[in-house]
Amino acid sequence: MLAMTAAGLAPGLALGGCAGKARGAAAAMPAPAATAGAEAFADTDWRRIATPADRERMRRWRDAWVAALAAVPRGSAREVAAQGVLFDPDASLPGAVPPAGDYRCRVFKLGRRGGTGAGSGGPGFVAYAWFACRVGAPRADGTVSLTKLTGSQRYVGTLYHHDGRRAAFLGTLALADEVRTIEYGRSAERDIAGWIDRVGTARWRLAMPYPAFESLLDVMELVPAAG
Repeated sequence: MLAMTAAGLAPGLALGGCAGKARGAAAAMPAPAATAGAEAFADTDWRRIATPADRERMRRWRDAWVAALAAVPRGSAREVAAQGVLFDPDASLPGAVPPAGDYRCRVFKLGRRGGTGAGSGGPGFVAYAWFACRVGAPRADGTVSLTKLTGSQRYVGTLYHHDGRRAAFLGTLALADEVRTIEYGRSAERDIAGWIDRVGTARWRLAMPYPAFESLLDVMELVPAAG
């Protein structure tokens, strides 16, 4: 399968070109209303909870974006470009934490892991169908739950405030018909870490750099279920 560099992607997909457009559009988009518990939320530091491996993955988020976009097959470049700001690593608007409620979510896998182990391989770009997700109300400590409710790979975790335009996600991966999830930090293969940004009026994305399986970057798009 042919790979391509970020500069060779379809118009609007290269990193520099789409970033400027996204920032220009961002100024006209209102931020969602603040949710209850925002003050407490800001005091919860995700770095105290994240494993060393996940702190490193989070630190290298841009490296993952560059490598993943460069590895998108030529035949998928138009499909990636059609998503606009969703795949712009610099797209970020105020209001990173989605309001509590039900969401439609879909996952994209970009890039391909090297090696020959169980987690290697992958076609370079995969777009999955829409599934159901849910964002919980702020807890007593200000954190917020995020759960992918359906599908064979389900993310279960917590959102932590990071700054005015970004929040951190730490969680685990539930597979197939598993009912109970593994506690975060107990399995490096199941641990998930990522950044969540608002990229539209009612559109968010969770970007997960260097997941344990298949891809270089997983991106989950979230939009309100009743929209």
